[in-house]
Amino acid sequence: MTIDVTEKNFNSVVLNSSKPVMVDLWAPWCGPCRMISPILEEISNEYSDEIIVAKCNVDENPTITLQYSIRNIPAVLFFKNGDVIDRMIGATNKSGYVKKIQTITQ
Repeated sequence: MTIDVTEKNFNSVVLNSSKPVMVDLWAPWCGPCRMISPILEEISNEYSDEIIVAKCNVDENPTITLQYSIRNIPAVLFFKNGDVIDRMIGATNKSGYVKKIQTITQ
């Protein structure tokens, strides 16, 4: 199950996590965001031992959007030890996300 992150819980859920975190920055009006949502839900269930999958609504959390220079969505940021170690912009298929997860969890 994905976790909703906001400006209030971002530090505790993402930056202070002992596991790598995949953060989907999205908006309800974004078609490609809605398209990848079920893929990220699957990934969160299948890889729950290795990574946390979080979702952040850019319209409701503008500070996070600005802090990470998000100009296009969907944008998926990969955090490890509180730092952004990679990002994927635009919709991608499941295997693309899985390859990235395998890279950052090794």
